Amino acid sequence: MDNLLTYSFFTNALIGLVIISIASAMIGTYIVTRRLVAISGGVTHACFGGLGLGYYLGINPIFTAAVFAVASSMGVEFMSSRGRVREDSAIAVIWAIGMAVGILFVFLTPGYVPELNSFLFGNVLTIASADLWMFGGFAVVLALFFAVFYRKIVVCAFDRDFATVIHLPVRFISYSMTVLVAVCIVLTIKLVGVMLLMSMFTLPQMIAELFCRRFGTIMASSTIISLICCIGGLLLSVVIDVPCSALIVIVMCAAYAIMAVGVPVARRFRSSDC
Repeated sequence: MDNLLTYSFFTNALIGLVIISIASAMIGTYIVTRRLVAISGGVTHACFGGLGLGYYLGINPIFTAAVFAVASSMGVEFMSSRGRVREDSAIAVIWAIGMAVGILFVFLTPGYVPELNSFLFGNVLTIASADLWMFGGFAVVLALFFAVFYRKIVVCAFDRDFATVIHLPVRFISYSMTVLVAVCIVLTIKLVGVMLLMSMFTLPQMIAELFCRRFGTIMASSTIISLICCIGGLLLSVVIDVPCSALIVIVMCAAYAIMAVGVPVARRFRSSDC
């Protein structure tokens, strides 16, 4: 372990995992509470269109993916809030369009696109110092937004109708969180890839919900759970020499399976002892 810490790519991976675990815990708790997992999945796959366009135009694919993510998430939020299109229908449309546009531009891009696999399947060990600055800057902005609007975010997440009745800025909170979710998705793509991204936003929260129900407690617990699973998966991948992003998700799934079985059994034994 000491030898690994001498390599910059490994320390960058560790720092990146810490920052993304904190950011994904905040975003993931909001997503799960508001039942926006499907929207997040649609935005995640819509990002593929931005990646393909970026490679085709020869510009930073993260930038074009961010544009696609924000535009698609805002579009779904706008259409669903106005009642013009059902939310699930809008999600299906942006999901299909994003993947189709991505495949088209990747096909039209001259030559081979070697970096595409890192976005599709993720590679934590490719995180660079510039990525850490982006992750860190976003995490600071996200933390400040939660600190200022925490109570309003919680109320809007649990009951938007009640928040509207008591005159909270529901539209501002919803659109702001939608943009933050989209940006977090784009920044996390390079960490675990398009195909594995949603596990970072859902599994730690699912594990935390086995123990607690309060928004803040779930957010704090999912941060710790995500950190343990991510670092554990990274270290295991070094030992058995397999892709670390896939192993992180497998570790999270295993942790949820163990906890889902173990927590009810422990509660049953505790109640029988009483």
